[in-house]
Amino acid sequence: LSDGKIQLEEVYRFSNGPVTINGTLRWDVLNLWKEIQTGLTQAASVYGESIVSVGVDTWGVDYVLMSSESEIICQPYHYRDSRTEGMLAAATKHVPRGTIFAETGLQFMEINTLYQLLAMQKQSDSLLKMADLFLLMPDFFHWALCGSRVVEFTNATTTQCLHPTERNWSFEMLRKFDLPTDIFPSLVTPGTKLGSLREEVAIKTGLERIDVVAPPTHDTAAAVVAVPTEKTGTANWAYLSSGTWSLIGVEVEEAALCAAALKYNVTNEGGVDGTYRLLKNVMGLWLVQECKRSFERAGNNFEYHELVAAAEDAEPFRTLFNPDDPSFLSPEDMPTAIAKWSEEQGEAVPETAGQFVRAALESLAFKYRVVLGWLEELTGETIDVIHIVGGGSQNELLNQFTANATRRKVIAGPVEATALGNVLIQARTSGEIGTLAEIRDVVRNSYELKEFSPQNQPAWEKAFERFCELTK
Repeated sequence: LSDGKIQLEEVYRFSNGPVTINGTLRWDVLNLWKEIQTGLTQAASVYGESIVSVGVDTWGVDYVLMSSESEIICQPYHYRDSRTEGMLAAATKHVPRGTIFAETGLQFMEINTLYQLLAMQKQSDSLLKMADLFLLMPDFFHWALCGSRVVEFTNATTTQCLHPTERNWSFEMLRKFDLPTDIFPSLVTPGTKLGSLREEVAIKTGLERIDVVAPPTHDTAAAVVAVPTEKTGTANWAYLSSGTWSLIGVEVEEAALCAAALKYNVTNEGGVDGTYRLLKNVMGLWLVQECKRSFERAGNNFEYHELVAAAEDAEPFRTLFNPDDPSFLSPEDMPTAIAKWSEEQGEAVPETAGQFVRAALESLAFKYRVVLGWLEELTGETIDVIHIVGGGSQNELLNQFTANATRRKVIAGPVEATALGNVLIQARTSGEIGTLAEIRDVVRNSYELKEFSPQNQPAWEKAFERFCELTK
């Protein structure tokens, strides 16, 4: 970080995916911890004493339960594990949706931590009763790094266990579900120093006993820090964190808890400096990732750029579908699920790889437009630009489709927004940078961004009307 610019260097990368055992989906957190230590060792060998701090961000909702002896209680579950099926419906029979939303401000999704805990209570209550400490994934790795026993605010807001105005655990609601409240630790805000690196970790990795700093530990919160907007403090721009999930939202000062927010099933997730990210989770490039896996199982190995090229050549608007239909959350085979939905709704069934991928990308772009309309209604602001960050910002066809469908300018980049947001908040903690607006200036000065303007409007407008009919 120098002269108002930042240079990010990748030291180490490792794959991470769920492990199937006894019919359940789990995270191998010990292997992840081993990989983190390998990465830190590599960093120490390259940068040595110049390293100031370390901080971890991950996906939301998943957690680790610890015993009073600091042992892991059961291998942590993956949010796509099937044990939460039916738990949302059961929960809202016990406590009304409106009450849960008023207490948490969160989008209702079966993957949320609340329903995971209720599934555990139902299926393995003895394990839940053994728990002494609840940590979300990044907080668990911070514990491994320095012994801290706290949960960081931005990720806590993904659990549906946190009160959106009190900014503390929603103990009253948790008690309504008979969930243990004493396992939830204190909350910290992004940029908090959690402690020094454990001596044994320092010795193993070759690092000094550097600071462990809580960044925005939810990957989307970190990504939003690195959105290169010039309009920090207003809600007339939107971000789209594009990856496995598409998270599309605006940055606001207060959580939106009105009846319309409940109706649209939006979410209020925490941001930095007391902000909230009013957003909607949309299924995202998971649709394409799972199609690719299906094609590979059938012996057709495509690179992503080949799938995008095939989609570009495919017939426009041949098939549209609702990307957020529950049948696409965790299907055995994604193309089969899309074909079944299309057939049931009277849409043309995709037949080629290009047709499947084009259907997914066009449908996502139209869903983004629907969500932007909701966000404008909730904030009273007109959104005139969309910043697409994250890995999905490299998909130029989806970027162009997004501009076409939403009738708004799209600015794509940076790709590694989550890592940037993480390290820039750490840099702020060590006194190297100031405000959120200054952080975004640095990102804008450091990366080449690409703009996309709306094209071919009449055809997209006509297709959007059809999409709305299909998804109402």
